Amino acid sequence: MKILAISGLGADERIFNYLTLDHEIVPIKWIAPSKKETIIAYSKRLIQEYNILKENDYAILGVSFGGLIAVEISKIVKPKWTILISSVETRSELPSIIKLIGKSKLLNLIPKEILKPSIFFAQFMFGTNKKKLLKTILKDTDLTFNKWALKELTNWKNETQLPNLIKIGGFNDKLLPPKGTNTILIEHGAHFMIVDKAVEISNLINKKLKNEHILKK
Repeated sequence: MKILAISGLGADERIFNYLTLDHEIVPIKWIAPSKKETIIAYSKRLIQEYNILKENDYAILGVSFGGLIAVEISKIVKPKWTILISSVETRSELPSIIKLIGKSKLLNLIPKEILKPSIFFAQFMFGTNKKKLLKTILKDTDLTFNKWALKELTNWKNETQLPNLIKIGGFNDKLLPPKGTNTILIEHGAHFMIVDKAVEISNLINKKLKNEHILKK
C-alpha cells in the first residue's frame, strides 16, 4: 500500500525521511495556490495533479496544515486510511484563537513578510531541538503560500468526521493542541514530533495498519 504524504505549513517532504513505515511513502508536494482559491478547490487540484483517483490501494497522511488538505482529499477520494499527525479533523478542534483570527480578517491586513517567524520563536512553538532542520525549512518557506494557507486554516469550515482515521497528537503541541476522543496521544510530543518522535509514530502507524490487515483477512 502506498501512503500519499502531505507536509505541514512551511515544511516539505524532508520531514518524512524520519519515518520508518512498512509501506511506501509518496510525498505530495505543494503547488502554488490560485488567487482566492479555497482549500476545497486546492485539494481537488492536488487530486488531479497526482492522479489520486487512479490509485486503488493507498492511504493519505497529512501533517499540521497538510492534515486539513488530507481531510478534504479523503472526503472526495475515500482512501483506505487517512492518517493525521499534529493536525485536526474538524473546525471544532481548532484552537479558539485561530478561529478568532479568521473571523477578524486580520490576515488580510498583514504583509506576508511578517508571517515568517524567527528561528527562536519557531523552535519554541514547534517544540524541537532540531534547529538546523527547522532553520533550513524556514529559509525555503514560500511566504505567499504561507499567507494563503494561514487564511484557509483560520477559516476552515469542515465538520465531517472520517471513517478509517488514525489521528496522532502530541501532549505538548502548542500550535494545534490535540482534541477529540479519537486522538492517539504521544507523551512529550510537540508540533514537530513527526521528526522528534518519528520512531514512536512509525511503530504506532505500522502496528495499526498491520492489525487492521490481519482482521480483514
